[in-house]
Amino acid sequence: MATHPAGAQSALVLGGGISGLLSARELAAAGHRVTVLEASVEWGGCVGSHVVAGLTLDSGAESFATRSDAVANLAGELGLSDRIVAPRPGGAWVQLPDGPRELPKTGVLGIPANPWDPEVRRSLGLLGSLRASLDRVLPASIGTAADVVSVSALVRARMGRRVLERLVEPVVGGVHSADPKLLDVDMVAPGLRAGLRQHGSLAAAVASQRRNSSGPAKAGAAVAGLEGGMHTLVGALVSDLRRRGVTLLPGTRATSVSRTSEGWRVGAGEKTYDAGLLAVAVEGPAAVGLLEKAVPAIAGKQPVPGPDVQLVTLILDKPELDRRPRGTGILVAPQTPGVQAKALTHATGKWDWLAAAAGSGRHVIRLSYGRVDGAGNQPGGPDTDDELLAASLRDASALLDVGISRQDVVEWDVVRWRGSLPFAAVGHRAKVTAIREACNAAGDLAVVGGWVAGNGLAAVVSDTVTQIRNLTS
Repeated sequence: MATHPAGAQSALVLGGGISGLLSARELAAAGHRVTVLEASVEWGGCVGSHVVAGLTLDSGAESFATRSDAVANLAGELGLSDRIVAPRPGGAWVQLPDGPRELPKTGVLGIPANPWDPEVRRSLGLLGSLRASLDRVLPASIGTAADVVSVSALVRARMGRRVLERLVEPVVGGVHSADPKLLDVDMVAPGLRAGLRQHGSLAAAVASQRRNSSGPAKAGAAVAGLEGGMHTLVGALVSDLRRRGVTLLPGTRATSVSRTSEGWRVGAGEKTYDAGLLAVAVEGPAAVGLLEKAVPAIAGKQPVPGPDVQLVTLILDKPELDRRPRGTGILVAPQTPGVQAKALTHATGKWDWLAAAAGSGRHVIRLSYGRVDGAGNQPGGPDTDDELLAASLRDASALLDVGISRQDVVEWDVVRWRGSLPFAAVGHRAKVTAIREACNAAGDLAVVGGWVAGNGLAAVVSDTVTQIRNLTS
């Protein structure tokens, strides 16, 4: 157990997801006495785990983007460097209304760096590639002049409808569970519009971002994972915090936050906790709700809640899937008839370590359901566990082109993520900036998490480290 120097300042962290655990680690490393309050009894938030047919699997995030080294560096600091693994080659596919296609080497949100790449042309057709190529001769002001623009508006103006419908909508739906017309492009693809202004076209901006990250690779390959699952990162973080003497209080929901003469006071049921520093690492609506009395400038600025997502995991005894008919998985265009899932991951086709753990002829398939549509409402779909199982069997059969029946299922599970996926609606970036400015002005306060950092572990880890180091400097 770590000891703290006499007079060490106390710090409170609200939320025990990745951003909360990492906040606690940074605060402890800076010499503070840290307490973490987490409403649930589990640590890690969306980086969770569940056991299905004897396999301990990720119940949320199962990979991280390699566009930055933030997650790899954290894994290294926690002694997990030798467990970082790349997915198997083969890449992802996209299911279009007229059939499946290999997803092209598209660098950002499905936007092609070259509309004439053979894989892109196969998805777009001749007319689609012609329209997309107009991007290179359009004025750079188109898509960059407005203060705020959606992903859909930018792509449609620069490259046309077919790029939007056949490439961008499936990728955005799979990653963000939302219609691209609802998402702020500056939040989900930071720097893309600046690159457009610099290089003169959207395609050139995408190519530049791709060169500056991992270089050309099969779609779906610019990620890595951890042998044993991403949830092992949470276990390592929790162990690290205990060694540093951090007090971890699961099942303790913060219900109020107030300013005191010496810092912050947090109510949790009948108990109160006082600290000099406060890091709030809960979802956006909850964070603003807790802080708006103590920081009046943020009152009424609650961000839009994220979509509800249902994740169905199937353990199949199906040797026919050994050939990996859709590589690492398949994204679904919203216009595709007869398929309710927004994405399917062939987890044993993606990760060698999991294929070995599952055994010969057994396969782990994950299907996700739930998407915020263009009207701002989540479309109807399967809801109960039985409905989700039936839909997943139909969808897996259609998407993998292999008949899958209930008799092929060894075991299955449903995990529901209700509103926990960050939702970067149009105008979200400006709202987040205003909230952070007000919280910084309040002093001794940081707000962290995917709703302010952007979707994905790489963004969350990098942003959290920066915010907490600013707080303690």
